[in-house]
Amino acid sequence: MSVQTMTPTRDDFAALLDESLGTRGMVEGRVIPATVVAIENDFVVVDIGLKTEGRIPVREFLIDDGAGAPKVGDIVEVYLERIENALGDAVVSREKARREEAWTRLEKSFAAQEAVNGALVGRVKGGFTVDLGGANAFLPGSQVDIRPVRDVGPLMNIVQPFAILKMDRQRGNIVVSRRAVLEESRASERAEIVGQLKEGEVREGIVKNITDYGAFVDLGGIDGLLHVTDMSWKRVSHPSQVLNVGDTVKVQIVKINPETQRISLGMKQLLTDPWDGVDAKYPAGGKFTGRVTNITDYGAFVELEPGVEGLVHVSEMSWTKKNLHPSKILSTSQEVDVQVLDVDGEKRRISLGIKQVQNNPWDAFVADHPVGSVIEGEIKNITEFGLFVGLTPELDGMVHLSDIAWDVQGEEALARFNKGDVVKAKLLDVDIEKERISLGMKQVDNDPMADADYKRGQIITVEIVDVATGGIEVAFGEGNALRSFIRKSDLSRDRQEQRADRFSKGDRIDAMVTGFDKSSRKVALSIKAMELADEKEAIAQFGSSDSGASLGDILGAALKDKK
Repeated sequence: MSVQTMTPTRDDFAALLDESLGTRGMVEGRVIPATVVAIENDFVVVDIGLKTEGRIPVREFLIDDGAGAPKVGDIVEVYLERIENALGDAVVSREKARREEAWTRLEKSFAAQEAVNGALVGRVKGGFTVDLGGANAFLPGSQVDIRPVRDVGPLMNIVQPFAILKMDRQRGNIVVSRRAVLEESRASERAEIVGQLKEGEVREGIVKNITDYGAFVDLGGIDGLLHVTDMSWKRVSHPSQVLNVGDTVKVQIVKINPETQRISLGMKQLLTDPWDGVDAKYPAGGKFTGRVTNITDYGAFVELEPGVEGLVHVSEMSWTKKNLHPSKILSTSQEVDVQVLDVDGEKRRISLGIKQVQNNPWDAFVADHPVGSVIEGEIKNITEFGLFVGLTPELDGMVHLSDIAWDVQGEEALARFNKGDVVKAKLLDVDIEKERISLGMKQVDNDPMADADYKRGQIITVEIVDVATGGIEVAFGEGNALRSFIRKSDLSRDRQEQRADRFSKGDRIDAMVTGFDKSSRKVALSIKAMELADEKEAIAQFGSSDSGASLGDILGAALKDKK
């Protein structure tokens, strides 16, 4: 009969070794219970169920929340780092066990979103270190309080609640927030206080903070916003004009937002609304005195009484000052007389005018200067389309290019005058609505064309006033007041002689009238037509087509007869 035997494996040897050494169930890196068997000098000797004992420095027990050193026989939790080191001793740590316990406890609190207790123990870059009872956490500077804290000294080494924002056990990182706990507590208190408030209720509060848009008022544990527009019925540029930090004020709760728990407050609501009955107090057409409170690009606001303002549009400020910024006409705090143009009590709007309470220079001008009268003034400005002439201290008139002179037009007419020259002009038209005065300088003198009477075919003597490439400009009539342009093609019957450069300025020559239109003020002249007419007349008098005489003989005889 054969006997079968089993060959032991490596695992079997390991199990037998664990049984021999008493290490079955022991796992390195775990927290296990241990019994204090002795206290030798600065070490606590513990039995963890192995053949060898562990030794832990006494100081690791002294940081256990002030519990002090253990006694022989006490059961304590320790962290098993090594079952056996090179010397054959077990390596255990109370500090690491405490840290593991803390991480386990903190992970449960983090999962349940519960606050944990800790204390600020040090300052690091960007924040602070918080001891959470065995584990250190990072508290960012922005998470210390609801508002920035200048001095954290009073908060150091004081056990207080913190909210865990983030945990990473592998990296050993914990981020906590004190602000989140305060906000949660504050939200709970705020909800309770808000529940006690009612819209329309009047309460006293203390001004805690002033901003550009209003002030925050403490109503006893909760802040409300008093907007600058609700401080007074009159215009308030900045809240500091009405309130100071620390002032006790009486306010009315205007609105409560149940979702955001924001409270809007008002002070002016406790006063009588000055806009009540404003239609009867300030009727359209009424004249009053007010004070300029604000100037904008489009006009100025004038206070008629505290809380009641009207707008003077820039177009209603002056009869004569146009295209000027309101600040060039008025100044803040200036007292002005105004007339009510329109009032709307429901929309809280009043339209005012300043020029309406002043004499209209246009009416006075029309009364003193009827159309057709001649007026004298100084040239204030010269533009490409005419002259501006000062007629009164407030009003200017314009002389269009076409109304400067009878004999010249355009730039040549403008060139005769300079800024500052005193001239006479006839009043042609006054448009009060468009605020325009039209003048004519040439109308002061007689129109040379009025007495002109030229017939087609008439020969007249003209004077050359300008020589151009395309022809010559000539003057004629009484005082050479009339002008005409003889084109190059009309300078001679002979094409070779149709050159303007054969004439000189100042020469006097004869020309034939080929057209005359008094309405369009045009007199057409031609030297060529005159020469052709002379030729036709000579042929008629001194020869015929079959007489055998040459054209030269005929013209020679005609010229001799003329002489």
